[in-house]
Amino acid sequence: MLEGFYSSLSGMLVQQRTLSVLSNNIVNVKTPGFKEERVVSTTFHQALMARKEKGVNVPIGKGDPIRLVENVVSDLEASSLQATGRPFDIAIVGNGFFNIQGENQQFLTRNGNFDIDTEGYLILSGAGRVLGKDGPIQVSSSDFTVLPDGTVEAADGTIIDTLVITQPEAGTQLEKFVNGIYIAPENLQQVDTQDFQTVQNNLETANYDINREYTLIMEAQRAFQACSSALKMLDSINQKTATQIGNI
Repeated sequence: MLEGFYSSLSGMLVQQRTLSVLSNNIVNVKTPGFKEERVVSTTFHQALMARKEKGVNVPIGKGDPIRLVENVVSDLEASSLQATGRPFDIAIVGNGFFNIQGENQQFLTRNGNFDIDTEGYLILSGAGRVLGKDGPIQVSSSDFTVLPDGTVEAADGTIIDTLVITQPEAGTQLEKFVNGIYIAPENLQQVDTQDFQTVQNNLETANYDINREYTLIMEAQRAFQACSSALKMLDSINQKTATQIGNI
């Protein structure tokens, strides 16, 4: 009986977290470079089930009445581009992330919806200044050009700097900061210029289908309701066990 309570309740908790993650995906459908997130669940422990055979416990299988959320992972697959005609907007085609220097932390992002601050530095609002190989990039105005290899040129053809595009080593789990922005891990592996291109006047769109997200939300809601109904049913049976059967 108690296993039923554990299973139903843990199911509700997993689906509740799933709904939260899916809702966050939907909210960020217009966030440039946003990567969809998915809940990964796991068993809390393995309970050994056994049967009696000639007075000896014989294992017949393994099971677990409880599942918990192990992690929320991001799908970093690249998405399509959307033309904006805005010179501060820059997209990456291929691998890699822009590097942003915050006040106390360096960040990675695919969100190239940049602007300039009062000192003329290229910035990502809410994060910090965009990094080039010589430090934060100062463009002063909108009259600049970004070449496919990340080189930033002034109107007269003078090279201002080159965007730093990096790729974490394979298997590195990026730590989320805010939507579409990740905390940069140490010892970043530089990406070859052959592995990416930068495209000015464009932004990368979110990498998922909004209709599929709505479908997944409906599935999670149904699963949550099913677990909730099972929990109510078990509670009702438990009450009858404690009252009616106890009076016999």
